[in-house]
Amino acid sequence: MLLICSTTNLKAHNPNTLCSNSHQFKWFCDLCGCSTSSGSFGFGTLSNANFVGVRYIYQSFESKAGIFTNSPTSTEKFNTIQLWAQVPINDNFYVTANVPYQDLSRKLESETENLNGLGDVSAIGWYKLMFYKKKKDSTTIDYNLTKEASGHSIQFGIGVKLPTGKFEERLTDNVNPGFQVGTGSVDGIFSVGYNYGSDKIGVNTLFSYYLKGENKNDYQFGNQFSYSANVYTVFAREKMNIMPFIGLSGDVYDSIKQYDETLQDTDGSILNASLGSELAIDKFIFGASYTLPVSQNLFGDNVESQQRFSLYVNYAI
Repeated sequence: MLLICSTTNLKAHNPNTLCSNSHQFKWFCDLCGCSTSSGSFGFGTLSNANFVGVRYIYQSFESKAGIFTNSPTSTEKFNTIQLWAQVPINDNFYVTANVPYQDLSRKLESETENLNGLGDVSAIGWYKLMFYKKKKDSTTIDYNLTKEASGHSIQFGIGVKLPTGKFEERLTDNVNPGFQVGTGSVDGIFSVGYNYGSDKIGVNTLFSYYLKGENKNDYQFGNQFSYSANVYTVFAREKMNIMPFIGLSGDVYDSIKQYDETLQDTDGSILNASLGSELAIDKFIFGASYTLPVSQNLFGDNVESQQRFSLYVNYAI
């Protein structure tokens, strides 16, 4: 969930060359693009080499169906397994893709409901603008035309989420309408981010906007704004790199609409704190992160995000 640099050969991630091509994580909704799925999980690794891999994401929520302290509650558990990849086009352009499988459960007072199936497939195209160090003035002719990276860069991303996951209209009456395998809509993704990375420390910021479409049931999840700020450090070893990180991230959700009418108490916001680490050995990258909400106001305080964590293993290509 941070920025790091691109390398094509991850032999223990040589710290002397780690940030010669710095760029950052790509962020978008990990579940179905619904109201309670956060954009705060990254679409990349700390090493941020080109890769193919598998990631597991767990999220839990508690929903209250009423305004009283003794109103009935339900506990929702969202399990997602993703096939994901980052594929280069050239030095400045690359594509990220995500194919999720959803396994959702909701425990009520008297019963448990399960949903599972293919989620909404997403893809983003990225342009990376690198900044280079200015060469010192010299009276001698410099025949070295190689540019030295400054560690600063800006990324611009435009993508799409496709309605490959099943949307069930009967579930829209739930307190947490994010309890869906898919949205049934085509959504646009627009991102811009700045990052800086050296061979020992790095920081990044990213801002993303998700423009949600209307599905065939005349149901439209609220547009979503996501933001993040993160910091990492690198502990280089002979055969591996260990990269711990901490970060803050958040999401702001617009209200849901159905039949062009705004549904009450379907907007909200959340601010999260995260920590985790990544282990890079040869071309294999292992990562883990844990997230807790710092503050939140989801669906008129009727939905509470509890905890989230992610595990992944990737192979650099």
